[in-house]
Amino acid sequence: MNDTNLKYDVLIVGGGVVGTALLYTLSKYTDIKYIGLIEKYSDLGMVNSAATKNSQTLHFGDIETNYSFEKAKSVKLYADMVMKYLENEKKSDYEQKLFSKYSKMVLAVGKSQVDDLGKRFLTFSQLFPKLRVIAREEIGKIEPRIVEGRDPDQEILALVTEDGYTVDFKKLCHSFVDNAKKGNPEISIHLSTKLLKIVKGKDYYTIKTDKGEIQAKTVAIAAGGHSLLIAKSLGYGKNLSVLSMAGSFYTAPKVLNGKVYTIQVAKLPFAAIHGDPEVHNEKITRFGPTAKPIFQLERHNSSTFLEYWKTFGLGLSPIISLFKIIFDKVLFNYIVVNILYDLPFIGKRLFIKQIRMIVPGMKMSELKYARGIGGTRPQIVNNTTRKLEMGEAKLIGDKIIFNITPSPGASTCLGNAYTDTAKIIEFLDNKFKFNKEAFEKDLM
Repeated sequence: MNDTNLKYDVLIVGGGVVGTALLYTLSKYTDIKYIGLIEKYSDLGMVNSAATKNSQTLHFGDIETNYSFEKAKSVKLYADMVMKYLENEKKSDYEQKLFSKYSKMVLAVGKSQVDDLGKRFLTFSQLFPKLRVIAREEIGKIEPRIVEGRDPDQEILALVTEDGYTVDFKKLCHSFVDNAKKGNPEISIHLSTKLLKIVKGKDYYTIKTDKGEIQAKTVAIAAGGHSLLIAKSLGYGKNLSVLSMAGSFYTAPKVLNGKVYTIQVAKLPFAAIHGDPEVHNEKITRFGPTAKPIFQLERHNSSTFLEYWKTFGLGLSPIISLFKIIFDKVLFNYIVVNILYDLPFIGKRLFIKQIRMIVPGMKMSELKYARGIGGTRPQIVNNTTRKLEMGEAKLIGDKIIFNITPSPGASTCLGNAYTDTAKIIEFLDNKFKFNKEAFEKDLM
């Protein structure tokens, strides 16, 4: 980028899986020619899309027991799009391994959980016809270490399916961009380009960066927690704050053949403990995530400390909201325990108790804290209701969109791109066409 102003019909801020999915959709399924994307890092997918920063799971809602039927129905529609894209890319490009596929199950332990999971199956099997209910004997055949060393009188039950996708979302970012360029060679990608300020003009937004200025008729922000910071600078989302929840993991030599989830704790918005194979190394099983609040917008990036507090807000209202949320008995106990999980010596000894719900015979010598692995999920706090807002957080402004935390993350990136593309066409006074039929034929 040089000092000469660049002009686009659409500028995307953020080169993670959400931003690149939108770039791909705009490029392939619309006739918008002038599209740009800026990313502050030197490569795509360096933050929460990196394999070391997320759970690598493509979520459908079949084994996520915190999803209602309607939530699972919605998530499945969008996750199916990503699944179809991945399968199509597997056929066309054998060199680029975007994903690995394993069995996956949700495990119920004890009579209460077994009864609840059995009831859940009756409802959710309508939505997921490949989902099967299995008892101890078949569980042991699929995942021997779940049964080995377990009290024979302890009731267990599982729901299982073969559609367990472990995805390298960083590679998926590159795949989206490569295919976007095939659809529209005119698109521009600006890496190592940091956003400094956005100014709203009469006909254009002026995007000031450390590499010069860009003008764009419409803007889509896909920068995680930073999206709310940018929104607030333009007067949007003033009643919202971000609670950054950092997830950590433990690893072990291969003890599971596929993905195994536990039953979600009621009232908690965070993922239940699960174990699954590393996306590019099935000989390693990763367990987690833990979840603890941190005062940064990005994990392992202390430079985002001040940005976090600007986003959170320093007034009395967000502080009251935070205290009301954190000191809820269930959430407070959860956070305290999860903070302990990250501590040297004691953390491993506490966390192994959770893992032994899945693998009863897990040995201390097998378990290792995964240093440098784990990302951050920006959980939205509504300072009007004093509550955490579950699911997707998106703000729509005057020809600008702020994607703060699509739910559940990368799994819905193409569905998110579909809705954003329709809105962008509207922003551009319907002068361009969105070929929804082609999108749906290819991906739905």
